[in-house]
Amino acid sequence: MNVLSRGAEAVIYLDTRDGREVIVKDRIKKGYRIPEIDSLIRKQRTKTEERLLGRASRAGVKAPGVMESSDSRIVMEYIEGRSVKESLDTMGEKERKRVYTLIGEALGRMHSANIMHGDFTTSNMILRKEGLYVIDFGLSRFTRRIEDHATDLYLLREAFAAAHFSFLEEAWKNIIKVYKHNYTNSSLALNRFEKITKRRRYR
Repeated sequence: MNVLSRGAEAVIYLDTRDGREVIVKDRIKKGYRIPEIDSLIRKQRTKTEERLLGRASRAGVKAPGVMESSDSRIVMEYIEGRSVKESLDTMGEKERKRVYTLIGEALGRMHSANIMHGDFTTSNMILRKEGLYVIDFGLSRFTRRIEDHATDLYLLREAFAAAHFSFLEEAWKNIIKVYKHNYTNSSLALNRFEKITKRRRYR
């Protein structure tokens, strides 16, 4: 298996199953935890990620399919393509607006399904001919809290400000327009987003 990344929580590998490339995600043992607690935490987080990937897919969000899983490992389909972060700055206006539409739809559908992604940035969006795939649900959780949905919005805007500042206002206007059509509680989430933004600005 080829290591793609090593994070604080997991190691991501590229492997093959029946001639197909797959992603293998192994959650790392933490030596500072009591072994029984560490095992339980890794098992719970793995199962949560697996369930939310399925829930997102059923909500109409393109996400990697889970092929197999165990207590601390998930094997998922490999989504080949370029990330929005890598691609956006080279696009024309028409193509950028198509991407904004796909982002707004994906986030609205996740929030309607009571999913907080937890790391909804342009690095975790893969573009393919059939649309936009959302990846890396490692920090995701099932939640009805408007605060959590607003946090996804805050992280998304921060990602655009950091990586695509010249398109920030254009992107935000178009994403939010579509988001509103896909999430009935969008006005509540956007109001909370404004409060989060003010809180963090005046720390």
